Amino acid sequence: MDILDHLEQVIAQRRNASPDESYVAKLHARGLPVIARKLGEEGVEAAIALLSGDDTELVGEAADIVFHLLVALNARGLGLADVRAELARREGVSGLVEKASRGEEG
Repeated sequence: MDILDHLEQVIAQRRNASPDESYVAKLHARGLPVIARKLGEEGVEAAIALLSGDDTELVGEAADIVFHLLVALNARGLGLADVRAELARREGVSGLVEKASRGEEG
C-alpha cells in the first residue's frame, strides 16, 4: 500500500479517537478553523524552508503539509481519490489555461 493511502486510513481511524490520545482527534475536535490554521502555518513554514536552501527542512515541512492536507480533506469528507480525480481532469491541460478557466492569474 502506498504511504499516502495508508496515512489517509490512519487519519480516518484516529478521527474519532480521544483528543487526549490522538493529535488527529484533537484537530477534529477543535474544528475546521484550527485545521485551516495549521494547514496555513505549514504552508508558510514550507515556503520559508524553500528559501532557506535547507532541503531536509523543506522535505519535513512538505510532509507536514501533506499530513495536514489529508486531515483537512478528511474533515470535509474528501480524500486522495478526490484529489487524484481532479489531477486526472487537469491532465494534458496547460496550467495557464486551467488557471484562467477558474478566473485565476498565472
